[in-house]
Amino acid sequence: MKKLINDPRAVVNESVEGFGIAHADLVTVHPDPLFITRKDAPVQGKVGLVSGGGSGHEPLHAGFVGRGMLDAAVPGAVFTSPTPDQIIPATTAVNGGAGVLHIVKNYTGDVLNFETAAEMAEAEGVAVRSVLVNDDVAVEDSLYTAGRRGVGGTVFVERIAGAAAERGDDLDGVTAVAQRVVDSVRSMGVALAACTVPHAGVPSFDLAEDEIEIGIGIHGEPGRHRIAMEDADGITQRLLDPIVADLSLTSGDRTIVMVNGMGGTPASELYIMFRKVAQLLDGLSVTIERSLVGNYITALEMQGASLTILRVDQEMLELWDSPVHTAALRWGA
Repeated sequence: MKKLINDPRAVVNESVEGFGIAHADLVTVHPDPLFITRKDAPVQGKVGLVSGGGSGHEPLHAGFVGRGMLDAAVPGAVFTSPTPDQIIPATTAVNGGAGVLHIVKNYTGDVLNFETAAEMAEAEGVAVRSVLVNDDVAVEDSLYTAGRRGVGGTVFVERIAGAAAERGDDLDGVTAVAQRVVDSVRSMGVALAACTVPHAGVPSFDLAEDEIEIGIGIHGEPGRHRIAMEDADGITQRLLDPIVADLSLTSGDRTIVMVNGMGGTPASELYIMFRKVAQLLDGLSVTIERSLVGNYITALEMQGASLTILRVDQEMLELWDSPVHTAALRWGA
């Protein structure tokens, strides 16, 4: 294992400390228990947004803390859910009197710990709602979930719900917008090679040199098939087809598309994939209104990519385009 780390047990704390120093104009790091808030939290009268999960998926979630997205992010250990002891103070820290929305990826530990934290925060007088992100079409069940996993669609939920909160929507309104995004977004990923969790020191799964895993999870969970390596266009088609089918995309639909790197894939390869996605959707008379290409939800240094598609209406698009100012996503601000 070759990694730019010190003690494997200190990776998360040292990484978050460095993140806080690098982006001190945007965020505040709270070290014990560990969570990150936007610099101006709590924003009075605004719904607070809190998300989190295991570390190793950077820039998700801390990179999306700031104006127009999250008010707080709660990092667990690598690929491990954060604890209620972290989530509760993060929730109360961003409560500006309008309540707090939890955005939770559908992994068993995340679901249970955010539910516990919500109950405790409500006991302290904070109104809390939750939405569950379950956009991965690859499998119905995995090693970590009951039902579909929450993956790249989380970025879309955090962005659009964050914009709704920023414009002044109340808690029920922000929750409704977030749920609309959940209902309209789907993802699927592929792995070409495994990642290595620092404290484990060995790859999280094995793939032969000529094999790829279609439908891989962001923790290395098994996908739909393990197949021989194909060219980029063939792999992209394998990711796109189930998404199109699951969303029932038809002529005239408008979309936002994200081709996301898993941490170890060059940008040039991601753009080759995006090129094919654009060609295929154009053939269906489906419009790409906006796009993201790059690393937004990773799996350490896993070589691979994921495709996320959101069917948008005009309001979603306007919320997407509104100002956002975070470490990892920034425009109009």
